[in-house]
Amino acid sequence: MSTSKLCPSIALLRSLGRVSHPPSQCVQQVSLRFERAFHKSRSLRREEKSFKGQLYESTAQRLERERAEQRRFAKERGESSGGRTAATTFVFVGTALGCYYLGSLNTSTSSITSTTPLASTEAPKHNVSPSNLQAAWTDFVGIVGEDHVSTDEDALQYHSGSEWSSYTTKDNERPFLIVFPSTTEEVSKIVKVCHERRIPITGYSGGTSLEGHFSATRGGICVDFGRMDKILKLHKDDLDVVVQPAVGWEGLNEELAKDGLFFPPDPGPGAMIGGMVSTGCSGTNAYRYGTMREWVLSLTVVMADGTIIKTRQRPRKSSAGYDLTRTFVGSEGTLGLITEATLKVTVKPQSESVAVASFPTVRDAAECVAKVVGEGIPIAAIEVLDDVQMRCINEAGSTSRTWKEAPTLFFKFTGTPSAVKEQIGMVQKVARSKGSRSFEFAKDSNERAELWSARKEALWSVMARMRDDSDHVWTTDVAVPISRLPDIIDETKEDIRSSGLLGAIVGHVGDGNFHAVLLFNDKERNVAEDVVHRMVKRAVEMEGTVTGEHGIGLIKRDYLNHELGESTVDAMRKLKQAFDPLCILNCDKIVRVQRPKPGEVQPW
Repeated sequence: MSTSKLCPSIALLRSLGRVSHPPSQCVQQVSLRFERAFHKSRSLRREEKSFKGQLYESTAQRLERERAEQRRFAKERGESSGGRTAATTFVFVGTALGCYYLGSLNTSTSSITSTTPLASTEAPKHNVSPSNLQAAWTDFVGIVGEDHVSTDEDALQYHSGSEWSSYTTKDNERPFLIVFPSTTEEVSKIVKVCHERRIPITGYSGGTSLEGHFSATRGGICVDFGRMDKILKLHKDDLDVVVQPAVGWEGLNEELAKDGLFFPPDPGPGAMIGGMVSTGCSGTNAYRYGTMREWVLSLTVVMADGTIIKTRQRPRKSSAGYDLTRTFVGSEGTLGLITEATLKVTVKPQSESVAVASFPTVRDAAECVAKVVGEGIPIAAIEVLDDVQMRCINEAGSTSRTWKEAPTLFFKFTGTPSAVKEQIGMVQKVARSKGSRSFEFAKDSNERAELWSARKEALWSVMARMRDDSDHVWTTDVAVPISRLPDIIDETKEDIRSSGLLGAIVGHVGDGNFHAVLLFNDKERNVAEDVVHRMVKRAVEMEGTVTGEHGIGLIKRDYLNHELGESTVDAMRKLKQAFDPLCILNCDKIVRVQRPKPGEVQPW
């Protein structure tokens, strides 16, 4: 056998010499072939070392060195790969821990829960530093002009609270400045500045609210809508009107009367549409016409980041999407600032009259109300004023006549002349059955105005009894199912008498809603608080509500849990966070946004 058939060619050897690091498997195969050929060659011609033999031996040695090199390379590669893996693992773990730490510092991470319990909240982070507020002043001047930004001390005090509010404003609860916009676009720009700078905002229109609604608990600024007082458009054929927030309901009705129309909600004198929408108010006409919620078709609202939205169009009915209109009604400026409202109006009644009936006790009067409602007599309004209230009106001298100082019901009748006459006769019969001592009805418009005047003077006549500057007035309301009205009025009346405070009962009793008006000084405040607390608790236990029309504000927020349940209030808090994540809009009203201090909440 020729050795040339057993050995690789010169070309193959040369090609192998050019491969510095062949794959290990190939090296092993070629090496085995070379070794077999080499040993076989030696066995055939052991005695003689030819040139080819020397070549085979040299090639085998070279391949052996290459195999050793491959083993060393593989070992080093394994070790270095392990090192790199360890280093990579270290970097990855370190990065993950760093990200977790940074993430734990971010308290604004989104939650997947449907409600926000009070225990999970963190205090809002506002920036009310002088430098930030002064810089904002420059921004506001650029938006509305210097004449419409005020830092006047008297104005700031006036925009912090009122003497008829049940909430006593603290010294630090006042705005840094007041800004007066004239358009929705200006309001949007103002809110954008506050959102960027994290400055709290309190809205203000008429300032007649009673539960601390516009107290600036976090400082910041006040947006006064006084310049936005226009009736923008009356759609007479559609029976609706578009107005700005500082339009008063009384002035609106004067204009509507020219076209034979009127707007039924009638709260206290001086109330304006913006505040009426925000508190979900009603008034003396609520028994017949309903509350503010029933008379709002659409709203233009500036959201917490300055976004402008319109809640719906003008049709009388719609099932399109979420009812954002009613979401904002009663929200007290905590979800957005209302800059326009489209309101329903109705045709003014052909005829109207008023009757007044007095009773031996306030329970007798309340029982008369329950029977009138139970018999379905279609009257427009039923109001109650107790004997203390009637005495205050007489002493104040604010009306043109002297009244019987006894519990009194005021009835309002509307409709055609014949219908009004029929209603008066039916009510008179019921009143007599409940022990009415007198029943007087108006024969013309002058008598009607005179008889109804006492109802509108209720609050102011009690305030006229203030003894000095240390006296305060507390006006609060609750509502219960109509069948429980006699019980709660009678029990509350006795509670006020036992307390030693001057207090009157007055209210829109046709829908189970009544008010207590208390006069007290600084030393008597705890007594007044206890009377109100028991009144509210009484209403909740009778399956009623903590407020029929005044709203929650600051005074009633801790009672919501007892009326609605904690989970419902937690859902409201979640809604607040969704609409106003930075909590810059009328912070602290309706729901708490941070846990109270020890002793801040009165035990139930």
